[in-house]
Amino acid sequence: MPVNRWLQLVAGIACMVAASNVQYSWTLFVPAIQESHDWSRAAIQTAFTIFVLMQTWSTPLVGHFIDIQGPRKIVAAGGLLIAFAWIINSQAESLAMFYLGGAVGGAGVACVYASCVNNALKWFPDRRGLAVGLTAGGYGAGTILTIMPIARMIETSGYQSAFFTFALIQGVAIFALAWLLKAPRGDEVSYSTNVLQSRRDYTLGEALRTPVFWVMLAMFTATVTGGLMAVAQLGPMAEDLGVADTVVFFGMAALPLALMLDRFMNGLSRPLFGFVSDKIGREPTMFIAFSLEGAGIFALSQLGHHPIAFVLLSGVVFIAWGEVYSLFSATAGDVFGTKHIGKIYGALYTAKGFAALLVPVGNLVMEATGGWTTVFYTMACLDLMAALAAILVLRPMIRRHHARNDTSVTIPAGAITPAQ
Repeated sequence: MPVNRWLQLVAGIACMVAASNVQYSWTLFVPAIQESHDWSRAAIQTAFTIFVLMQTWSTPLVGHFIDIQGPRKIVAAGGLLIAFAWIINSQAESLAMFYLGGAVGGAGVACVYASCVNNALKWFPDRRGLAVGLTAGGYGAGTILTIMPIARMIETSGYQSAFFTFALIQGVAIFALAWLLKAPRGDEVSYSTNVLQSRRDYTLGEALRTPVFWVMLAMFTATVTGGLMAVAQLGPMAEDLGVADTVVFFGMAALPLALMLDRFMNGLSRPLFGFVSDKIGREPTMFIAFSLEGAGIFALSQLGHHPIAFVLLSGVVFIAWGEVYSLFSATAGDVFGTKHIGKIYGALYTAKGFAALLVPVGNLVMEATGGWTTVFYTMACLDLMAALAAILVLRPMIRRHHARNDTSVTIPAGAITPAQ
C-alpha cells in the first residue's frame, strides 16, 4: 500500500511540537527554581547544558539505530524518556536530580528530533530544505501554544505541577504519533532539479574523511552558539536589562511577548529559509541568514534596554538563527546521500553540544564584565565569520567534493560549477 509522504511529514512535525517544551520552555522554570532554592543561576543552567550535551552527543548513536530500525520505535522510546525526564524534574529537590532530568530529557529529544529530521530528509529529496525546515520548525515554534499555560501554572500551582502535568501530555502524544512513521523505499522518492545532490551514499567514516564535513561542523558551531545562548538566557537577559516586566503591548510584558514572538520566528525561519535554499542554493541562503543574525545580535547589544526594541530584535535574532537546523541537515543530505544520514547528521549535530558548553560561560562573562555587551559582540562576530565562510569556503568546497568524489552526481540546470 503506497505511503502518503505528506502524512509522514505532518506526523513528524507533530512529534517535534510535542518534544519542544523540554528545550524551549526551560527558561520559564529557571526563575521559579532559583526562587525556591538557594542555588546560583549558573548552577541551575548547568541542567540545560547537560540536556543539550546529551541531546547532541547521543544523536550519532541514535542515528545508528534509526538507520537500522527506522523511526517508529526510536520515536516511541523518545516519548517515554521525555515524560520520565519532566517527572524527575517535578520531584527534584537537589541540583543532581535536575541534572539527571536534563540528561534523560536530552536522550529523549535526541530520539524524536533525529528520527523526524532524518525521515523528512529521506522522503523529500526534491523539497529537502522545505521538508526539513517544516519539521525543525515544529520543534522551534512548538511552544507557542504552551508558553502561557506553563507560565500560568508555574505562577499558580508551582513549577513542580507544571513539570508533572506537561510530562504526561507530551509523553503520551509523542508515543501515540510514533506509530505513524515509516522510512521510504528507494522507488518512493525523486531528486531535486535545482540543487546539487549526491547519488552516492557515503558512510560515516567516508564523510568524516572529507574536509566538507569539518567546515560544516565549524560553521554550525559558530552559528548555533548565539541562538542557543539566547534560548537559555533570554529570561535572565531581560531581567538584567531591566525590561522583563515592562508592559509593551495590550497589557503584556516584554519578556512573555518576546518569548511568544521568538517561538513564532524560530519556527517560521526553518521552513522559510529551507524553501529559499531549495530555490537559490544552501550556501547563499546561509550567507543571508547568518549575516542577518549577526546584525540582529549587534543591534540587541546597543538597543536591548528599550523594551520594544528588545522584543523586536530578539525576534530578528531567532528568525535568523532557527534556520541552521534546516540548512545544515539539508546540506548534509545533499552532500553525503541519505542511506547513512542518521549517523552522519548525528555527528554533525554535535555542533550544538559544543555550543552548549558556552552557555554557562556567557553567564560568567556577563557577571565578570557587568553586562551582556561582550557576549553579544562575540556572538555577532561568530555569525558574520560563518556568513563569509558559506560563500568563500563552503560553496566552492562542496562543488569540488562532488566533482572529485561523486562521478554519478547530476548537475542541475542553472547550478553554479567550480569553473563559474
